Amino acid sequence: MLGTLVVGLGRAGMELHLPVLRRLRPDAPVVVFDPHRTARTDGVTVADSLPHAARLIDPANTVVHLCTPPSARVAPLTALTELGFRKVLVEKPLAADDRDLREVLALRAAAGLDLLPVGQWRASELTRRLTSILRERGLGRPRSITIVQSKPRFTRTALGDDHPSAFDVEVPHSVLLALLLAGPAEVLGAQCSDMLLGENVYAALGGAVLRLSHASGVRTEIRTDLTSPVRERRVTIDLDGGTVVGHFAVSAADDHAQLRVSTQGQQLRSVFRDDSLGAFLAHAYRHFAGEDRIADEPDTAAAVVELISAAKRLAGMAVPEGASR
Repeated sequence: MLGTLVVGLGRAGMELHLPVLRRLRPDAPVVVFDPHRTARTDGVTVADSLPHAARLIDPANTVVHLCTPPSARVAPLTALTELGFRKVLVEKPLAADDRDLREVLALRAAAGLDLLPVGQWRASELTRRLTSILRERGLGRPRSITIVQSKPRFTRTALGDDHPSAFDVEVPHSVLLALLLAGPAEVLGAQCSDMLLGENVYAALGGAVLRLSHASGVRTEIRTDLTSPVRERRVTIDLDGGTVVGHFAVSAADDHAQLRVSTQGQQLRSVFRDDSLGAFLAHAYRHFAGEDRIADEPDTAAAVVELISAAKRLAGMAVPEGASR
């Protein structure tokens, strides 16, 4: 049985990965490490350092959940590689920008890392149903995709959580979804807005818009509003013969998704369970066991970073130029 090492005990590590791991793999050994958080955690072994973690669990048979902020990926990934860890699940996005992406991919090539970025929407039941509709062509060709992710994020922004802009919060999920649904793309346009909270201004953290042109001919618009009074994760696909609207689960409080298919004179609505993170992590462990490989990664995640970096430049944000894969 593969063991687990969780590196980084912020929200992603503590509130997302660990609860799902306890449910999916209750008997598997779990070690955790965070240099900024040393408190004991129920049901896991806490390491004092990465070398200590390598002594507590066999690196060759361990999946690392790298849940550090995007801007702090290269250093821990390098340290993990030197200790013999090779199976690494990386929280989204894969890297903070083009420059970090080059370093991450170079390290992967040099060390032979099995590097898998987190992308739970690729394991979503809603995504599967949307993909089936597009593949079967019963509603004709897709014309456009609109993805909206809105939620109030004032408290976490005010406290500071290492996200440099609204492009880095929800947009990586949306760009991945757009690529899965419509294929490779390039950036047509992008804007970013500030968050105003009392007398404080949080630059580029209020919201973002990203427009893509896919090689398939589809156009996608992605919008995220981190000052919204409501939470929503919605995708709308306009096709020749109708419109499809999907709503992803907005929080861990309810793991149901919804799908509405509208054609002339008819509307069909379905509600179904969609534990996308649980499904993705289960698939990830099969991937690392060599049983059900996710063949397009990390190339797809690298494309997500490249597109978001291009969007940031168009929106007037300073981002290193160029990337290689």
